[in-house]
Formats: sequence, C-alpha cells, structure tokens
Amino acid sequence: MRKLLVLCFFGLLASCELFMSKEDKTQKMVDEELLAIDWNDVDKYPLFEDCDEMATKQVQRDCFQSEILSHFSQALDSLEFQVDNDLNDTMYVDFLVDEHGFISILNLEENSNILKEIEDFNAQITARLKDLTVAPALKRGNPVSLRFRLPIVLNTN
Repeated sequence: MRKLLVLCFFGLLASCELFMSKEDKTQKMVDEELLAIDWNDVDKYPLFEDCDEMATKQVQRDCFQSEILSHFSQALDSLEFQVDNDLNDTMYVDFLVDEHGFISILNLEENSNILKEIEDFNAQITARLKDLTVAPALKRGNPVSLRFRLPIVLNTN
C-alpha cells in the first residue's frame, strides 16, 4: 500500500504540466523556441539588385560581399590624395545594414599613420559611402539589422 501511495505521489508530481494554464503552456513554448534561435546568424543576407534572392545562403553571402566590395572599390578609386610619406596600412570600417536596407558607417578605425598623411580621410570615406541601399537581411521572414566589417588597405608604393 505504501508503494502505491509513493507511486501515485510521484505520478502527480510528474504530471504537473497537465494542470498548467494555456497561457503558461504557450509562454513555455515561446521561451523554448526563442532559446533555440541562433540570433548571431541570419536566414538571408542583404541583397543588391544583381544578387539572386532564390540562391542558397552561402551564394547570397558571397554575392553580397562581392557587390559591397565592388561599390566600395569604385567609391574609393575616385579619391585622390597627396601624401608626403609612403603608406602601407590597413584600417577597418564597421557598417550597419539596417532593417530598411540603408547602409551606414558605424565606426572608422582611427589609424594615426593614415590620419597624419590624409587629415580628412574619414570624412571623405563617410561621404562616399553613405548613399548605398540594399534589400535588408532576413531572420525568420522579418527584416533585421546586420553589422559587418571591411578592411581598407592603403598602399601608396
């Protein structure tokens, strides 16, 4: 008899979910789903017009990187600077593609060697790259912001 009472007691403890309200069950499912989502990755990368939206995620990423590098290269090629000393340096630019597809510069890494030679370098870079737009990245069908970093290599040799 005692074993039967102990088994019934543990059976009731194990079946507490049967007594949860619908709201609690729904909240538990939502919490579990949110924990399962990888928030550091997107389902679809931002896309330029030339990129195929039906392509695989890796192809979309490659297309985005290729197009953004092409746009930046064209913007930077039109700049001409006079320098007194040779430069062979790299600086990094942090960008944000927001949920509307607008690209903005978050941060230009301060590089004293470059800024000594080209005082208004950061301002000129910012001015050249501020008007780019793309289709935004998607996470679970919703537009999301995406941060990325690009190196700018300056070599005057």
